[in-house]
Amino acid sequence: MDIQQAVKTVLANYAKFEGRSGRSEYWWWVLAYFLAAIAAAFVGGVLGMGELVVNILTLALLVPNIAVGMRRFHDIGKSGWWLLIGLIPLIGWIAVIYFAVQPSDGPNQYGEGPQPPAA
Repeated sequence: MDIQQAVKTVLANYAKFEGRSGRSEYWWWVLAYFLAAIAAAFVGGVLGMGELVVNILTLALLVPNIAVGMRRFHDIGKSGWWLLIGLIPLIGWIAVIYFAVQPSDGPNQYGEGPQPPAA
């Protein structure tokens, strides 16, 4: 999966909280979101709107971010509720990153596994 496929997949499943997302889909999405936030900050600075553009982007992509995070946790056999550990400053963020880099489980209670996108 490349960055373009990951973005399309995440946005197509923007409110799908069941199922599984593989590591590549999750991390390509994180990179795309990070680059979009940098671009939004630049545009907001040029337009003199401060952080407004970044805040709009963050709000617009909040549900897809939560959904792909939950599907990633499902892929390693954890409940999506584990994402809430990220609300704990520093330690929670480290825990979420640790869980997100784990390899995919085989078939588990959340499904057979992430399906590669159709060509």
